[in-house]
Amino acid sequence: MANHKSTIKRIRQNKTRKLHNRYYAKTMRNALRDLRNTKDKAEAVAMFPKVQKMLDKLAKTNIIHWKKAANLKSGAAKLINKM
Repeated sequence: MANHKSTIKRIRQNKTRKLHNRYYAKTMRNALRDLRNTKDKAEAVAMFPKVQKMLDKLAKTNIIHWKKAANLKSGAAKLINKM
């Protein structure tokens, strides 16, 4: 167990941030899954800006790496163009 007040506070903050980050990462994965499973191109084109914005925000706040966000956006764009 932690011996300092600051360490106890740090553990508390880390737990809160971990939950926050896991929620948004999971939400992003679900949005990407929905986009990939969409058969209608018009619907996928409508969903793409929302997914793109979500990825950019997560990369900006370092929840995911910026190169991973770029790869996911690129893959989604290729998928939509192939439809």
